[in-house]
Amino acid sequence: MAHMVWGVGGLLNATGGHIPSLDFAGGTVVHVTSGVSALVTCLYLGKRIGYPQTNMPPHSMVLSFIGACLLWVGWFGFNAGSALAASPLATSAFINTHFAAASAAIGWTIFEWFHNGKPTALGAISGAVAGLVAITPASGFVQPFPALLIGLIAGFFCSFMVFKVKSIFRYDDSLDAFGVHGAGGTLGAILTGLFATQSINAIYGNGVATGAIDGHWRQVFNQLAGVSIAWGLSIVGTLILLFVVDKIIGLRLSPEHEAAGLDLSQHGEEGYDLNS
Repeated sequence: MAHMVWGVGGLLNATGGHIPSLDFAGGTVVHVTSGVSALVTCLYLGKRIGYPQTNMPPHSMVLSFIGACLLWVGWFGFNAGSALAASPLATSAFINTHFAAASAAIGWTIFEWFHNGKPTALGAISGAVAGLVAITPASGFVQPFPALLIGLIAGFFCSFMVFKVKSIFRYDDSLDAFGVHGAGGTLGAILTGLFATQSINAIYGNGVATGAIDGHWRQVFNQLAGVSIAWGLSIVGTLILLFVVDKIIGLRLSPEHEAAGLDLSQHGEEGYDLNS
């Protein structure tokens, strides 16, 4: 997938592909593909024992929060580093990344506040990651205010996917990989085609419109085509891999081993309870 987007002669390469698709730092390559693969895997494996009747919150809120903070900081290298130089473009990607994460955290907590009656720290960090995901393809193509909008929209949209869509279809996505990465990556890729502007990155040449905000509405359709191809490849590839692995060594544990826990049943080790 990465070669299709960035490789010379790649199908989705913005500078020479047949379907020029914009993806600055891997929103389609990384997040759409991984999120869709996660959904396929959830459906293939089925639900955990007790889901959804039993509440299964994160094991440690402290570790979850620390992990989200590390992701937020590390994402600056992920997005700004995709400029491949210490340049104004890297600075723009850096700022856009921060703005989108912050506004998405706000968007998620607002949705959660109305949905559950109170905001939570888990919701805030989930929203921040959703914003980081959504801005990844757009980080080097948009101005700061559209980055804020992308993040805010992602916060609302991804929380809707997690709280509403998952409960309707009742698939067991324990870490909401699809709701955050699959849905957020898809949204971000499409909005890139809407807000990309030549004033930030004239990837098609000076004076040539980049996205719909410049008047190049076709870019939105290019983004939709790129996302559709990523979805198709992820679905087919994941199903093939799951089927092969399932036939060779199996994928689902026995109910007894699942109840005992993977640490004990698969590795002979007792997990340390950080909440005790």
